[in-house]
Formats: sequence, C-alpha cells, structure tokens
Amino acid sequence: RLSLGCMAATPGTRTGLPPLLLLLCTGSAAAMAALKPLATGIGAMGLARSSLPLRSRLVHDVFMGGVGFGAAAKDTFKYTGSMRPGKQSPTRKVPKTIPKPDYAKDGRPKATGPSLPWQIEVKNEKDIEGMRVAGRVAREVLDLAHRAVAVGVTTDAIDQLVHDETIKRGGYPSPLNYHGFPKSCCTSVNEVICHGIPDSYKLKDGDIVNIDVTCYVGGYHGDCSQMVLVGDVDEAGKQLVKVTHDAWQAAIAYCAPGKPYNGIGAVIEDYIKPYGYSTVAHFCGHGIGKVFHTTPNILHYRNREPGKMQVGHVFTIEPMINEGVVDHVEWRDGWTATTKDGKRSAQFEHTLLVTPDGVEPLTGRIDDSPKFFWEE
Repeated sequence: RLSLGCMAATPGTRTGLPPLLLLLCTGSAAAMAALKPLATGIGAMGLARSSLPLRSRLVHDVFMGGVGFGAAAKDTFKYTGSMRPGKQSPTRKVPKTIPKPDYAKDGRPKATGPSLPWQIEVKNEKDIEGMRVAGRVAREVLDLAHRAVAVGVTTDAIDQLVHDETIKRGGYPSPLNYHGFPKSCCTSVNEVICHGIPDSYKLKDGDIVNIDVTCYVGGYHGDCSQMVLVGDVDEAGKQLVKVTHDAWQAAIAYCAPGKPYNGIGAVIEDYIKPYGYSTVAHFCGHGIGKVFHTTPNILHYRNREPGKMQVGHVFTIEPMINEGVVDHVEWRDGWTATTKDGKRSAQFEHTLLVTPDGVEPLTGRIDDSPKFFWEE
C-alpha cells in the first residue's frame, strides 16, 4: 500500500524515492500513459503479485486493481454483502482548547493499563465521578446521533454531528486518530460488524446501523453504542436487533461483585443459540477509564478467561451478534469488519461500573433518550 507520505511527495524534490514511484505519485495522465505498457507486460507474464519486485508491484497495483489513483484504479476486493466503501471527507479538526488523549496527535496511545489479564484497575471516587461525566456526555451525543438517522442521511453527516456535539460539551471524540482511525465515531451498516468508517454512504430504507460513540472528557473515556432502524426494516432484521439487545441486557443483569468475567459470554451464547445466531469471537469488550482499552477483556462467548468482578471495576459489554456465520472479513481500509457470509450483524454497548449491588451503566439511557422500536 502506498503511504500518505508517498502521495504527498512532489517529483523533483529530494524525497529519496525512485523515479518510477515518483511517477506513480503524480497520478497524472501523462505518467499513467507512460507506465501502462509496463503494467500490461507484467500482467501478460502471468506472474503472481507476491513474486514481483517492489517497483513492479506498485505498477501492478495501480493498473490491475487495489490501490491506485483516480479512474486508473479498479477495486477487485471480494465484498461479502451489499456495502461498499464511499468517499471520506477530510479529517475533522478539534480546537486547541479541548483536552486531548495522548494519541490525538500521532495516533499512538502511550498510557497503558495492567499488563496481565487478571490485573484490573479498581477506580477510586475521583475516577468514578470523572467516568460518570464522560459517560453522560457519550450518552447525550449518541442520542442525538440516533435521532439524526433517516433515509438519505449520510454516515458522514452523523459523524459530523457526533464530532461537533462532543466538542460542544468540552470533549474529544475518542475514536479520532486512535491507532489512525480517520473519523469521530463508527457507523456499521447491515453486514458491517464493527469499525465502519463514516463516509458518503446514504442510509437506505430497511438498513440497520450501529452507531458507536466514545467521548474523552476530563481525562476519561465513556463508550456506548446502539442499533438504529432506518425506515421500514424487515421482521428478520428487527428480530436480530431485539435479540441482540436482550442478550446484552441479560449479560448486564448477570454482573455483580464476585462473578467470574467469563460468565458474561456464556449468558450471551445461551441466549442467542435458539435463534441460530452466532456471537463474534474476534472482537471483545474491554476495561476503560483514563485508557481507552485496557483489562479486562470481555469475551462474548463461552471462555476460560481469568478474573472476577470487584467493586470499582469499569468495563464495557458490547456483543456483536451475526445472523449467520461467526467469521469476519476485514476491508482494505484496515478497520471495517464485515460478516463473511454477507448477512447482517447487530451490537449494543454500555460502559459499566461494578457496585455493591450489581452494575451501574455509566452510559445508561436518560429520560429523553429515543425509544427503541419495541417500546413505541
């Protein structure tokens, strides 16, 4: 894959790049015309891409599909469903006055939590109050995003709203530049399991979409997501969303001091099994606080992960439930995960605090939160 640095290079400057690569970086019609015979020759030889030298691979990629520039590039990726990547808007800016997490500038988180899975931070009162604030902000922003969903609305417009409303509340949208993620929230439509990148895609009648919002406020992250129906959704789609919600709620009800973390997955798996659904194994819930992702790992299927819940633990439960197979495919963007069979997936998420009596959803719904379809 050509790097962003390469794409920004200007021929004739001292970049240290070979002339062939500089030609590719211009993307000009003249450059493409000059290089096309070479690409045709490479294709005619019938050689595997992996066997080609680097410079030949670059030409191959531009003209034979995959990475490339403008109309010359052809997307040959084997998508599993109807979703396709759209056009992304430029990276959104965050005012200098907004406190930012340590990865905001370079995409690399520096703060780390405990190194062993059974070592889990116990939050003190100051931490808990800070997380309540962050959780409330995340809830308010997610509710606004939920209300914005309608046929014809782009996922990029939802991202713009999440970005603006988070900043309006003094927060930083946690996903933005986290390990390089390009947007301020995740919008996962239909067969997209998670980490969908908001873009020019216009929501269609019958879509189901998960909006995942995390806000960094006062040094703490609050993380939540929920499903939203677009227009008239079929009964199978409604059932998937409702069952996912109810399995998630059953897992939350299980939680209390002394309960093994691995019991969460068993509750979820038992709940969805009669419906023929599968629970995604590759992605999991997580501890959260000053660090976006830390211990414990919350697996949403039967497992033997160590650790028991203790008052002061804070973590997310966020099951991803598929209509069909458990396997996933990752798009070339390095983020978007879709079901391998192209069937739909659903997810709900809360940030939860373990209390003496059970758990407190720090991102819990409030009095004016939008209703789910079964509540109307």
